[in-house]
Amino acid sequence: MSVSPVGHSGCVVPCPSLGLSSRPQLVMLPSLLRGAWTAAACGLRTRRTAACRRVSTCDGVPGGLADAESIFSLSSGHGRCGVAVVRASGPASSAALRTMTRGSRPPPPREALLRNIRDPRSQEVLDRGLVFWFPAPHSFTGEDSVEFHLHGGSVPGMRPAEAGEFTRRAFQAGKLGLTEVEGLGDLIHAETEAQRRQALRQMSGDLERLYRDWSHTLKRALAHLEAFIDFSEDELIEDGVLDQVDAWVCDLQAEIERHLQDERRGERLRGGVQVVIAGAANAGKSSLLNALCQRPAAIVSPAAGTTRDVVEAALDIGGFPVLLSDTAGLRESADPVEREGVRRARERVAQADLTLVVVDGTDLPPDAERAAAFLQGHLSSMLPPQEQPESVFPSLLVLNKTDLLPEAQRLALARGLGGVPGLPPVCHLSCLTSAGLQDFLSVLHATVKTLCGDPLACAPTLTQARHRAHLQQCCAALAQYRRYRGGDLALAAEGVRLALTSLGRITGRVGAEEILDIIFKDFCIGK
Repeated sequence: MSVSPVGHSGCVVPCPSLGLSSRPQLVMLPSLLRGAWTAAACGLRTRRTAACRRVSTCDGVPGGLADAESIFSLSSGHGRCGVAVVRASGPASSAALRTMTRGSRPPPPREALLRNIRDPRSQEVLDRGLVFWFPAPHSFTGEDSVEFHLHGGSVPGMRPAEAGEFTRRAFQAGKLGLTEVEGLGDLIHAETEAQRRQALRQMSGDLERLYRDWSHTLKRALAHLEAFIDFSEDELIEDGVLDQVDAWVCDLQAEIERHLQDERRGERLRGGVQVVIAGAANAGKSSLLNALCQRPAAIVSPAAGTTRDVVEAALDIGGFPVLLSDTAGLRESADPVEREGVRRARERVAQADLTLVVVDGTDLPPDAERAAAFLQGHLSSMLPPQEQPESVFPSLLVLNKTDLLPEAQRLALARGLGGVPGLPPVCHLSCLTSAGLQDFLSVLHATVKTLCGDPLACAPTLTQARHRAHLQQCCAALAQYRRYRGGDLALAAEGVRLALTSLGRITGRVGAEEILDIIFKDFCIGK
């Protein structure tokens, strides 16, 4: 099982002016794209001509985006690199591309073409690189966009994009939903394979489609309620409309509640599994931390009470993110500093997703039956009540220093402690010799995987705390509907409207116009 700590070469350095910086004074690379980006800057600064407007208002481009100013940014990140990717988006992108490549019209869409990049004034060739043309609305932002794959920097003039501005324009153009935008952010920051898979799934729109379907159900329910309230006396409203709304609301509330009962797997995978090493003083907790980190992350000493504060390390356990914490030995002490360390240790154990309870193997009775009783009593003193072994995955028992035990005792304990009722899985190892370490890592990986779930095999899970909060508000609002359904129907309808608003805060899309559309479509009122 792999355990990894989590923590380009080229000829030029891309200029920071292409990134998110907006400093007026910039250090330029004089040999690179000076005239080209000056031309682009002029094109993106000046008022758009009628031709620019025609280019930027292709079918499918929202009017607000067509009127937006053009922006650019370095998309490949700062630092030394052989190729820098510069993206421009907005109505002047086409004109800038034609000006810098001496083309009468943009190149074929979405094809990589090798072009000389020229100074539009002197016609001097400044660089030779690939250009990509993405006409609206079939681009990431939904606007006309162009990418230059170059060898570095720029000249100030064009407005640098704000943080996330390309993605904001993609959201405004309807190219991405808000949950997909969050998935993109998670993908950028993913540090392990499982995090990458979860982010890719969220980017694929699974969660967005689920919430959109729920929103559609609520819109239909609200439309039927509004129609019944406003038009039941004047228009022919079919019988059973409210019964249908009741069924929709009841089914949806149950589905959302099931969605919330995911044991926070998605949030845990996104942020990392909180694993805490706990145990008595001098049991080998810091040695276990060092063995897992494969470096001396914590001080190890024969003296009990060496560790007095929490020592943390981020690990990749078989593709899953783990935040590992070593804590002070749990014991009574007259030293106020050590007492504070013990308090912090117990606080971390109470917050942990998984606790590794390390036990000095030499403290165990020689026979398995008495050893099991000893371990059960030891666990009750180490873990708070809510993390007793009856829970699903609260803890693993780690018997350390097995190299100091006689072979017969090691074999007897290995046979006798497996599957004992009331005990979590027991792992036998020696941090000194690494004996049993791989078996322990396999058990740890399986436990962490169960805590996080398989992001591709499971149903879409919650990945953001804000999603959970809004869904809880949605359930509370649906409960309001059911509470007032038999009395004030207007208050009941308000509950559905509040539920729809809560869902809209997750997806970023909800509007009264959609409710009116459904009313007139379903009931043909005013026809």
